[in-house]
Amino acid sequence: MGAIWSTGAHAEELTTKAPKAFLYEPGSGTVLFAKDADLPFSPGALVKVMTAATVFKALSDGDMTLDQLCRVSEHAWRTGGAPSGRGATMFAAIKSEIAVEDLLKGLLVHNGNDAAIILAECLDGSEEAFADRMNKLAADIGMVSSQFGNPTGYEEAVNTTTVRDQAWLAEYVIEEHAELYKMFAIPEFTWNKIFQRNKNPLLGEIRNLDGLGGGRHSTDGFSGLGSIDRNGRRIIASVAGLKSDKHRLATLKEIFEGAWEFYAVQTVFAAGETVIDGRVYGGTSGSVPLVAAENIDVFLPRDGALEYRLRVVYQGPLVAPVKEGVTVGELRVVGKDGIVHRAPLKTGNAVPEGGLVGKALDSVQELLFGWIG
Repeated sequence: MGAIWSTGAHAEELTTKAPKAFLYEPGSGTVLFAKDADLPFSPGALVKVMTAATVFKALSDGDMTLDQLCRVSEHAWRTGGAPSGRGATMFAAIKSEIAVEDLLKGLLVHNGNDAAIILAECLDGSEEAFADRMNKLAADIGMVSSQFGNPTGYEEAVNTTTVRDQAWLAEYVIEEHAELYKMFAIPEFTWNKIFQRNKNPLLGEIRNLDGLGGGRHSTDGFSGLGSIDRNGRRIIASVAGLKSDKHRLATLKEIFEGAWEFYAVQTVFAAGETVIDGRVYGGTSGSVPLVAAENIDVFLPRDGALEYRLRVVYQGPLVAPVKEGVTVGELRVVGKDGIVHRAPLKTGNAVPEGGLVGKALDSVQELLFGWIG
């Protein structure tokens, strides 16, 4: 069942020339901006954020520990290390043993391909088996349009994702692995007597940014995933299809600043406030108030609504007896790009079961008029 209210007319709007972009405020669960957010792209080295998330999950599950030693195989050394000539490496020495914590620093600070392969082999024995683990986690997170083939992002394997999925990945890492997430912002790391600064091309270039990373693909261009925490409000942005690293940086700066320029938190309904009266079948009352379970705070345009609608969805009519405080539906804030926010609604009071006359009348009303809330 649903009820729709249209709000406002036109407001000044955030725009970007990026082919694909997604801006998300996880605190309220609000999608601020979406542009071709579900079109797939190949992320290149940005895959390593998923690699890190997979290792973080293994650590939380007890499948490995930070002090666990991982052996550097010849494959990892030749494929991802200094001999490979294929980009970033932490310069792990062949046949040496390295703690998982140091490998994570090599992965996230040095963007090391060797670190990614060593972690994959240490956890699952091979890159292919580790990729299966990556895909299972991606499905659990809700990354419905992503597939991963290796932990490095090397192009010989299929790695595909979307900017929306990347935002869900960032939210997962930040919320579920807050302490480990801090590794993304480590400024430098020395390994094998080689000093390297953090290779995240966004870190230090965007105010308050503390993660996550960037990638490049030979055909799909430059992509980036970033998160900033400013004045207690966190924002996640993902872009793809950019022409250069400078283009990527400028685009992310533009989008992040737009979050504060064009949007502000608005309380749509206060906790306990009635959003709509839900219909009840067979009760002493034919309706029950559906109230906000908590303050429904949404990041909305400062200058008025921008083609947003509020839609109440619940499975009705509710059948008596109805208990108080039970979650029975949700409020959806719907923008031009789909649902931008969801919030649970619960029953505001109890409705006891009615007599036979009440049930009969309800039955006729349902038959003749349906149930529109």
